Amino acid sequence: MHKETGLIELQIDSLLQGTNELEFTCDPADFNDPKLIEAGFRGKIQIDVTGEKSDTEITVIIRTKAMAELTCDICLASVTKERSGSYRIFYVYNDHTEVSMEENDEFRLLDKNSESIDLTEDIRETLLLSVPMKVTCTDNPDCRLYSSAQEEKQNGDVEKSQWLESLEKLKNNYR
Repeated sequence: MHKETGLIELQIDSLLQGTNELEFTCDPADFNDPKLIEAGFRGKIQIDVTGEKSDTEITVIIRTKAMAELTCDICLASVTKERSGSYRIFYVYNDHTEVSMEENDEFRLLDKNSESIDLTEDIRETLLLSVPMKVTCTDNPDCRLYSSAQEEKQNGDVEKSQWLESLEKLKNNYR
């Protein structure tokens, strides 16, 4: 994803010494990445960027919030949840490099003459990392599996065998 100007850029020359807070709002389609659409992101994405500028570095903290339409892994019901993520990046000026940057993705070199920092890719990755590996719809009346387990607990008529107890423990481990 290479562009001439990024979707979300941090203008270095407009940052003041100290803490700078910025807010951005965009749509998943603005990223031109089908992975965000496939991940279920819908509606507006709220992005809060905090930039801490000093003479030697700029520390950027990215916080994202977005609604995602996911599918329950147990019953395949549609689940809409707010996803949030955060990521911190340290941009160190070339002339102040004392840290080995090769092995750490959180540290990046920044040329003293740079005018802006493109945060688009970092925001996209933060959004994708906020999607859980396992989705369950607890407290969802449409989840038949969850509903039947609740009914059994309320009725108390079904005598639980060791096999049913083991299955219930296993099911609760994935919630």
